[in-house]
Amino acid sequence: MKTYTTDDFDFELPETLIAQTPLENREASRLLMLDHKTGKIHDKHFTDIIDELDAGDALVMNDTRVLPARIYGIKPATGGQLEVLLLKNIQGDRWETLIKPAKRAKVGTVISFGDGHLQATVIEELEHGGRVIDFQYQGVFLEILETLGEMPLPPYIKTRLEDPNRYQTVYAKENGSAAAPTAGLHFTEELLKKIEKKGIKLVYLTLHVGLGTFRPVSVVNIAEHHMHSEFYQLTDEAAAVLNDVKHQGGKIVAVGTTSIRTLETIGSKFSGEIQGDSGWTEIFITPGYEFKVVDAFVTNFHLPKSTLVMLVSAFAGRDQVLSAYKHAVSEKYRFFSFGDAMFIK
Repeated sequence: MKTYTTDDFDFELPETLIAQTPLENREASRLLMLDHKTGKIHDKHFTDIIDELDAGDALVMNDTRVLPARIYGIKPATGGQLEVLLLKNIQGDRWETLIKPAKRAKVGTVISFGDGHLQATVIEELEHGGRVIDFQYQGVFLEILETLGEMPLPPYIKTRLEDPNRYQTVYAKENGSAAAPTAGLHFTEELLKKIEKKGIKLVYLTLHVGLGTFRPVSVVNIAEHHMHSEFYQLTDEAAAVLNDVKHQGGKIVAVGTTSIRTLETIGSKFSGEIQGDSGWTEIFITPGYEFKVVDAFVTNFHLPKSTLVMLVSAFAGRDQVLSAYKHAVSEKYRFFSFGDAMFIK
């Protein structure tokens, strides 16, 4: 198998193409169609996706809900300010976080938020500025977080988001993500109703997006990169629907790389079978991987050298993906979280 480096997944991207704000209408985005068997590319509108779905197919979406996970606190002992990004709930009130500046957050450091009704103690130091902290509070944690927290937009978005709900999918339900499953941001309730009316099954799973979203690939040989673990869940009922679709000859169409990673984690675990399952996944999909569940998918345009470009390349071929990205740049598609989408079949 070919050995790939991070530079193999690099491409030129003008900063002006990084979308800073969402479109007024979610489904007004553009859609680049890539047929990975022929390499053909077509420029479409996102609503044209319905033409690529057939009665009997399943559209699989990640219903994770982004927490207002960025909170600002002070060290009561010194008055020093700290920014805390919640990444994942480990157990009870214990969270894995990113803290800036990390050097100010040693084990034992106490951090106070808001009016002091929420406090945290650093109990473990991790790499890349990661810290495990233990919260102390009175009341309901999520309600306190809704009051104090900000939506954790990615660092490449510099513009303030007027409506925090625009960084949530319309079907977001399960609290726990540090970032949105952005391919799903293009869907409206109206479009989903049209898709369902055509005879396509709408299936939901959960993957809470964590540190891997914020962590660049720092190794040269991509085989040495280690993905951070993220929690996923697929119910028995959803698995039964997907198995029925498979057995009837329908396509499993994933919305976003998080849905792909969940389905392929389960497919890899159960020898190609789809079963209800939950747990933690560290799956890293790169060229050479054989897909076991997913037949086609919707995805946004991703960062150069990212694990997400590598995943898309595993399905459609590196050369074809980079060619499609070059086309997208020349046609001025909008990139990243609030950008346009691709449909790859």
